[in-house]
Amino acid sequence: MSRQDASDLAHRLGQDAEAVCRHYLALGRRQGNYWQVGDVRGAPGRSMFVRLHHTAKGPAGKWSDAATGEHGDLLDVIRETLGLTDFRDVVEEARRFLSLPRPVPEPELPAGRQNGLPAPSGSPKAARRLFAMAQPIAGTIAETYLRNRGITAFNETGALRFHPRCYYRPDKTAPTEGIPAMIASVTDLAGCQTGAHRTWLAPDGSDKATVDLPRKAMGNLLGSGVRFGKAEDVLAAGEGIETVLSVRTVLPRLPALAALSAGHLGAILFPNGLKRLYVLRDRDPAGDRARDTLITRANAEGIEAIALTPVQGDFNEDLQHLGAVALRMALQDQLHPEDVGRFLAA
Repeated sequence: MSRQDASDLAHRLGQDAEAVCRHYLALGRRQGNYWQVGDVRGAPGRSMFVRLHHTAKGPAGKWSDAATGEHGDLLDVIRETLGLTDFRDVVEEARRFLSLPRPVPEPELPAGRQNGLPAPSGSPKAARRLFAMAQPIAGTIAETYLRNRGITAFNETGALRFHPRCYYRPDKTAPTEGIPAMIASVTDLAGCQTGAHRTWLAPDGSDKATVDLPRKAMGNLLGSGVRFGKAEDVLAAGEGIETVLSVRTVLPRLPALAALSAGHLGAILFPNGLKRLYVLRDRDPAGDRARDTLITRANAEGIEAIALTPVQGDFNEDLQHLGAVALRMALQDQLHPEDVGRFLAA
C-alpha cells in the first residue's frame, strides 16, 4: 500500500472516529470533541485524546498522549490495541471495520431551534449555561469547603461559583439528584469558556459529597484550565483547584492555572510572552509524567520551567498538615530568586 493509500484509509477512519474509538478504545469516554482514554493501547485513564471531528486545530482521528508525548492516527490505534506487527494486517483490519454497519447517530437540534432549549449534555454550551446559573462563592458552602482545606486566598477567584442544586447522576440509568456543588469555569487562552468542572459538596461544606464520583468535568478541556489571575511572563500550573489555591494562599499574586488532571496538565497551552513556568507537581507517577512532559514542552519553546515539589502528597496536604508558614518556607527555597520578593506573601 502506498503512503497516499494509507493516508486515505486513515482519513476514512477519521470520518467515523467516534465509532472507531468506541470499538477499539472501549474503556475510554467521550469528552466534548475528544475521546479520552489512558493510552493508545486502550488502557483506562485520561491522558490520551483522540479528536472526533475536524476543527481548525486538526483533522478528526488524530490523537496525542499528554503523558508520553506520543501522537498518531487511527491506524496506529488499531495496530497497538490488537498488537499487530505487519502493516498489511493493520490495513486489512481497518478495511474490515469500515465495512461494518455504523450505529445511527443521535439527532442534533438545528442551530436555530436551540435557543431556550437544554444544550446537549456535557457540551461547552451546557458548561456555559451551568456556570451562568451559579452564584459567586463568597458566603456559600463552597467557600466553607475551601476554608476547611486551609485555603484563604480568594482574590481573583471569579472562575469559581456555587450552585445549590447541581444535577448529579452516577450513570445514565440512575435517577438525577440535586447536590450543592462548586462550579469552576474552564477557559482557553483567549478567555473563552470551553468547559466547566463540578465538585459536589456535603450539605455543610465540610468535605466533598459522599458520592462515587464527587468531581466531574464537562465541555472541552484539552489545552485549557481554571485560571486565577492573568498570566504575563510567569505562570504556575497544577492539577487540582485545591492544589493551586493552596499555593496561592502563600503566593497570592502568582498567576495560576488548574488543569484538572495530570493528563491535561501535560497538555496545557502556553500564553504569549511566557518566560517562566512553575509546575506544581503531585507526588505520584502520573504527576511525575505530567511534570516531565510539561517541562520538556516548555523548554522546547524557550520557556524556563521549574518544578515545585510538595513535602507530602500535594500542596493542599502540605497546607493542611504543615501549615501556611511551613508551606511558605518550602516554596521560598524553590522559587527563582527574582520571584521571591515579587510573589511571596510577607
